[in-house]
Amino acid sequence: MTDERKTGRPGDDTGVLTKSKPKTKKPSMYKVLLLNDDFTPMEFVTVVLMRIFGMAQENAQEVMLHVHRRGVGVCGVYPFEVAETKVSQVVDFARRNEHPLQCTMEKD
Repeated sequence: MTDERKTGRPGDDTGVLTKSKPKTKKPSMYKVLLLNDDFTPMEFVTVVLMRIFGMAQENAQEVMLHVHRRGVGVCGVYPFEVAETKVSQVVDFARRNEHPLQCTMEKD
């Protein structure tokens, strides 16, 4: 008795195994935006930018003034989870210090 799997007769299924590389997609990036208000002190906004976004004092003051003059400013661009965390940290820190500072994010 012959084993048909070994004979290689026409019509037998044969194939080649190939490894396909999964294509990774870069994560979507999100801008973290700080919104101006008439109550939060400029010094507090500068502290937020230095503490949460790791900015040097000079850079933090530039961003703070931009937010003050234009009403909104970009604090940084991050992947979704990081941006979401930064927004939460800003809002929580502002509330703990009794300031109405608002922070949001939008897709870059």
